[in-house]
Amino acid sequence: MSEVLERPVQVNIEACEEFDVVIVGAGISGIGSAYHLQSKCPDRSFVILEAQEQFGGTWHTHKYPGVRSDSDLYTFGYRFKPWVGAPIAAASEIRKYLNEVISENGLDKRIHYNTKITRCSWSSQNQKWTVETKGPDGEPGPVYRCNFLWMCQGYYDHANPYLPAWPGTESFKGELIHAQQWRDNVVYKDKKVVVIGSGATAATVIPAMAKDAEHVTMLQRSPTYFLCYPNRSDLADRLRLIGVDEDTIHRCVRLDYLHNLKEMDRRAREEPDVVFAELKQMIRQYAGDDFEFAPHFTPSYRPWQQRLAFIPDGDLFVRMKEGKVSVVTDRIARFVSDGIELESGAKITADLVVAATGFKLLVMGGIDFVVDNKTVDWSATVTYRGMMFAGVPNLVWVFGYFRAPWTLRVELLGDFVCRLLQHMAERNVRQVDIALPEEAAEDQMMPWMEADNFNPGYLMRDMDKLPKRLSERPEWQHTQNYWREAVEIPSIDLNGPEFLYR
Repeated sequence: MSEVLERPVQVNIEACEEFDVVIVGAGISGIGSAYHLQSKCPDRSFVILEAQEQFGGTWHTHKYPGVRSDSDLYTFGYRFKPWVGAPIAAASEIRKYLNEVISENGLDKRIHYNTKITRCSWSSQNQKWTVETKGPDGEPGPVYRCNFLWMCQGYYDHANPYLPAWPGTESFKGELIHAQQWRDNVVYKDKKVVVIGSGATAATVIPAMAKDAEHVTMLQRSPTYFLCYPNRSDLADRLRLIGVDEDTIHRCVRLDYLHNLKEMDRRAREEPDVVFAELKQMIRQYAGDDFEFAPHFTPSYRPWQQRLAFIPDGDLFVRMKEGKVSVVTDRIARFVSDGIELESGAKITADLVVAATGFKLLVMGGIDFVVDNKTVDWSATVTYRGMMFAGVPNLVWVFGYFRAPWTLRVELLGDFVCRLLQHMAERNVRQVDIALPEEAAEDQMMPWMEADNFNPGYLMRDMDKLPKRLSERPEWQHTQNYWREAVEIPSIDLNGPEFLYR
């Protein structure tokens, strides 16, 4: 943290709205956290501050064709709210599900929309956070005060996606748009389309656009692993057939998916070649037995070292088999008036280019944070289990999993925060700080995550912006291991030496 603020906090305390807890964000993290708080700590007052005009987070801001989940909804959905549709769902279905959670639990009256937080200031003297906001017109909005901040705003910049500076884009006569900035007036019917990228977004948008486009080319720098399977749960269908209630079906299917994910993670480490062979066989069910994997579908890393792109009903490979989609593995040399020239010397003609090139990390929503008149530099903080930070009191950041559904950690941390708040009430304290262990004083501060664990481009590009882990101590890093954390986080000793109460 830097020594002095550029400006002191000057807030009209009488004009503040006071709450015990402020939850930041009304996406799947914020809504799930609010449910936990309301259910387990009903005596706590709280508000949810949402910068957008609607709930949903990613499922509201992402508008590109075919936008859907890349995790099954039995685990991406909440454990307390049964999912009854197909495992992979469209954004509209996910928003309907979230709307039901909001309505059924009276959370609608808790959400303040069009409320963008600009600054959060902690005072140890008052043991409160002051939260300053602005409205959609940019004018100062309401000011809130709370004892505890629950950060659920996600981890990337919704307004500014990652778009490489390719040479010659100004000479391109067609349209270039990033998928994250999709507009309803983009026309792709009967057009030659190039989608740059091969991750989850590309795997979603390409089969959706291929239905109407003349042709879609997936242009990738390097191959990605894909997991193809029918978009149904045979277990759920069977249990419904024999009359099992939806709560029980949801619990059983959720456990089944979690078991399969755990086995996939283990086997990807222990027998990656066998796993790759199985992934190929799943693809052949849709692409045909004679489908050639080299060079476009032979990644240089092991399965799960980056997130697998799920392909429900193999739709991407079905479109390839139909001749509607082709793949090119190469690097862009430059854009020209009618398309893209590649480093190999080849050229792809295009009317429309869609960049599915990922996003930029935005730690804590880009909000200015201040603790006792010192600005917080998140890249210089040390994380406790990827959720709390040395030197920043009364704050939890919800950062989910990459290889398992995000919501699993939302609920683990929901349980933890409520237990922590109850514990503080029992001890009659209002402040909790995270203290580094004495034996770790000489430990090296290391990047948020080791590259061998998980290394997608968006994480590698902006790793320096994230908080640091301490050496290899599991409690001082975000392990990205749900099955480990599912045991460890509920067992955290709240009277342990890392927790300092005041």
